[in-house]
Amino acid sequence: MKKIVVLASGSGSNFQAIIDAVNRGDIKARIAGLIASKPQIGAVKRARDHNIPVAVLENPSDQDYTENLMAQLTHWNPDLIVLAGYLRKIPTEVVEAFSNQIINIHPSLLPKYGGKGFYGEHVHRAVLEDGESESGCTVHFVNELYDKGDIIRQVKVPVRDSDTPETLAKRILAEEHKLLPSVISELLTSNRT
Repeated sequence: MKKIVVLASGSGSNFQAIIDAVNRGDIKARIAGLIASKPQIGAVKRARDHNIPVAVLENPSDQDYTENLMAQLTHWNPDLIVLAGYLRKIPTEVVEAFSNQIINIHPSLLPKYGGKGFYGEHVHRAVLEDGESESGCTVHFVNELYDKGDIIRQVKVPVRDSDTPETLAKRILAEEHKLLPSVISELLTSNRT
C-alpha cells in the first residue's frame, strides 16, 4: 500500500480531511506519519487520536533541520509528501531527493498571493484589500521557491462584498478540504508518485 507523510504547523484541519478520506477509502494509502513544527499544535492531537506516528522538528538550525527532515522522510519512505499548512520552507536537498513527490495546498489562486509571508489570514486580507472578485485554493508541486512549483489543480471561490478575511478564509478552507484529498488520490493512482 502506498504511503503518505503529512507536514503541518497548525490546527490540522486539512490533515483531518486527509485522515477522513483515507478512512473512507477515497485515498488508497496509509498515513505513515506526521511531521509537525511544534508539539502542542492541533495536528499532533489529531495524529495521536488516530494512532499516526508523529515527529516534531522544532526550530533547529537550518543544517540540523535539513538532516532531521531528510532522516525522518527516508525512514518513513513515503510515496507522497503533503504540506498541509506547513509554514517552514522545504530545503532544496529534500526537494531534490523527493522530486515531484511533495505537494502543498495554498489558500489563493496562485501565482497570485503566494510567496514568503503569504499564508493564512495574510492572504485573505490582501485579496480583499486589492478588491479581487475571486480567490480560491491551489494544490501545487513544491520546488525550491515558495509557492512557485507547477500547479496541479485550483478551485475558485467568489469574493463577496460582505467578506472579511475570516469569512473568506472559512469558505476557501471548505474547498481545500475537498480539493487536497482529491488531488492526493489522483496522484497516487496515476503513477506520478
